[in-house]
Amino acid sequence: MKFAALSTILVGFTLFIGISESANILGYFITFSKSHLMVHRSVMQELINRGHNVTIVTTLPLENSKKTFRHLQLKAPEPPKEFITGIMKKAKGAFGFLGTLMGTTDFMLQYNNASLHDPQMKRLMAEESFDLVVFGYFFNSFQIGVGMHFKCPVVISFMHRPMNQLNDMVGNPLETTYVPHMVLGLSQPLDFLGRIKNLLLAVIMDMGVFSFIDYKSKRFYDYNFPSETYPPYEEALKNVSLVLSNYHFTNGVVRPNVPAIVEIGGIQIKPDTEPLPDDIKDFLDGASKDGAVYFSLGSNARSADMNSETIKILYNVLSELKQRVIWKWEEDTPPGNAANILFKKWLPQDDILAHPNIRLFITHGGHGSVVESEYHGVPMVGIPLFADQFSNMDGVQKAGYGLSLGKEEITAEKFKSIVEEVLYNPTYRNKVQEFSRIYRDRPMSARDTAAYWIEYVIRHRGAKHMQSPAVHMNFIQLYGLDVFAFLFVLFYVMFKTLAFVFRKVVHLLFGRKCKDQNKESNKHKKDQ
Repeated sequence: MKFAALSTILVGFTLFIGISESANILGYFITFSKSHLMVHRSVMQELINRGHNVTIVTTLPLENSKKTFRHLQLKAPEPPKEFITGIMKKAKGAFGFLGTLMGTTDFMLQYNNASLHDPQMKRLMAEESFDLVVFGYFFNSFQIGVGMHFKCPVVISFMHRPMNQLNDMVGNPLETTYVPHMVLGLSQPLDFLGRIKNLLLAVIMDMGVFSFIDYKSKRFYDYNFPSETYPPYEEALKNVSLVLSNYHFTNGVVRPNVPAIVEIGGIQIKPDTEPLPDDIKDFLDGASKDGAVYFSLGSNARSADMNSETIKILYNVLSELKQRVIWKWEEDTPPGNAANILFKKWLPQDDILAHPNIRLFITHGGHGSVVESEYHGVPMVGIPLFADQFSNMDGVQKAGYGLSLGKEEITAEKFKSIVEEVLYNPTYRNKVQEFSRIYRDRPMSARDTAAYWIEYVIRHRGAKHMQSPAVHMNFIQLYGLDVFAFLFVLFYVMFKTLAFVFRKVVHLLFGRKCKDQNKESNKHKKDQ
């Protein structure tokens, strides 16, 4: 009896410890991009698995069949019908990225602002409290005010390596002389011309365009989080405890990071693949002889929206391959009925790329897609459309994992040539599979890494000891301009002082002698 009673007490104590260690965590992910949401959801999944009380707020639907977390789906304005296609028309290169950014900023700010005024969100902010806010970032820094509202630490989830705005929040160094900007597609080490381009882009984009976006964000912050109740915008940005970056140094950009930057590259890749739907599984299993090709332009762009001539070229080339092709096609009517092509509106990309019969991935070059392809060791043919996709595919080409072709360059001959080159030249597959082994070699999985550091921030109530002193320094202090100015003035004064003393000493030592010599010379002249 005593033993049974003691066992009951111990079990109860254990349960109490487990409950007391669980935290109330809010995942706040306002985005119209499914691929971004996949990354953020993956960050939260391990926290859910570890028994935390998780609430996830989104504007997109989110599957929760097991009811292991609470989900609030807010209403938000629909992106204009031509939103993505309009971006695609002017998106080439770094300046195209700038055009894309400027063209989408106002909509993104309005989209994110609307979420704060949804009745469900207002009720959540009025009635509940949280120990931590995990915040999905994409030029919506004013929403950091949600963390200030709940008076709790903020962790940022970002789908790429940090941009300068995130670096500033945690005091991460810029390092333009050897860390290439994410939109340039430059590889390390940077040559002289590359360093010039990098510096100019940092000045134009990070200190120019992004400063303007930050100015707009501040206005939204001031409107939603008024100064009589909340701290200033600049102070709110200093409340970021951690930035989780969906990047990994093995991808090719090596840089110093402060402790508050944690790399979780590939977190959206499931630790264990899930069974494929029967029709997809049978289709891919039947490709054991010649293999299969997977074709998708991601979750934002639609292959059905490409011009009809391009679609015809893509279809004709792919229908002539001996490989089977699985194609993400968003319309009810496909461009043809070739026996070797399976068209589907939505596809489980990670699970498809993990299939052993996949020989090639034809992709738009989005960061998530490139990472998944590299993880599974599948070579790529890229058709970049906008944003960072051009630089991502430049990196793929330079690393030897595939080839790229701009959408405006597509002809039957060119497209067929690069598809067959990557399919039949084993060099591409060998290189990407070698990288896959390196990429997977880590002390902890990406999900475990994210969960550990999030729990670390909770345990240490924001982990202020991780914060870089640079967060509290202004531009002049951070780059030592005041020190250089002081030293310049000091050396200038010292130089002037020494010059003055030197002239005096010279005058004392040689001035009288010269004067006497002049007098003697003048006297001699008079005597003559």
